[in-house]
Amino acid sequence: MSTSSIVAAALALCAALFIGIGNVLHQRAAHAVTTERVGNFRLFLALLRNWPWWRGSLVAAVGFSCQAAALGFGSVLLVQSLMVTSLLFALFLSAHWTHRRLGRSEWTWAILLAGSVSVIVTVGKPSPGASRASLDTWLTVAAVMVPILVACLIGARLRRGAVAAVLLGLVAGSLWGVFAVLTKGVVELLGDGPRAVLTAPELYAWAVVALGGTAWQQASFRAGALTASLPTMTIAEPMVGSILGVVVLGEVLHPGRFGYGVLGLTVVVMVIATAALARVEAAAVESEPILPADDDPRPAAPEAATRAGADG
Repeated sequence: MSTSSIVAAALALCAALFIGIGNVLHQRAAHAVTTERVGNFRLFLALLRNWPWWRGSLVAAVGFSCQAAALGFGSVLLVQSLMVTSLLFALFLSAHWTHRRLGRSEWTWAILLAGSVSVIVTVGKPSPGASRASLDTWLTVAAVMVPILVACLIGARLRRGAVAAVLLGLVAGSLWGVFAVLTKGVVELLGDGPRAVLTAPELYAWAVVALGGTAWQQASFRAGALTASLPTMTIAEPMVGSILGVVVLGEVLHPGRFGYGVLGLTVVVMVIATAALARVEAAAVESEPILPADDDPRPAAPEAATRAGADG
């Protein structure tokens, strides 16, 4: 492993820690901000006036800064593989804050997830490709992804509960995957000065994707059970980011002659472990009493914790 890859890995783990903390704070804010059924836009506006949500956003911003720095040193494949560990940090921190002991199954899934990430990094040996892609390449990506994401949003408006949460989680996770690839391009442009950054189309696409990812992430948290939205989002982000890293930036894996089978099996284990841990973490969040949005220590109405929120 090269020095730049080691630095990228260290920064990615730091990013995972801060983003994991931010996600836990965001989940609680999205459920506590209002007990009324509201649409995505009204929910987002309500969150913008909510200090606990901003607290989570500030912590997550530190994580995104570390992620951007990591992408400056290493490949999207490497960074996104390690970013999955944000779920481990979120799980352990949530358990600590709620004085909940992790069970044997949780420890088992956590070890499997950590082990699978290690195997992907060491066996796959991902190497960087280009930092930016051509406009034609991004138009092709948009032609494929936009109809799929629009279909998910339409489906989320037509359905309620877990189905809507999964569809919105898929949209949010996919956008965050695109965000990671665009971040690598923006970071590359920083060395060319402010003018190069401000005139690059990646910057404005990056901002729009970040806004959309944030809005639909919160909507997915409110649309139904976190046990539906969080696993979908956690799996979609690294998958979409890694696929785009290969297809758009030309990144490659070097597992050797017999490594592809090991790598394929490891990816399956990682997906299953991620889904299992995400469901555990989401269930723990939903089982907690929900406080009012103004941080009033008095408990909220019992039904506030389970009421579905988004119109899709």
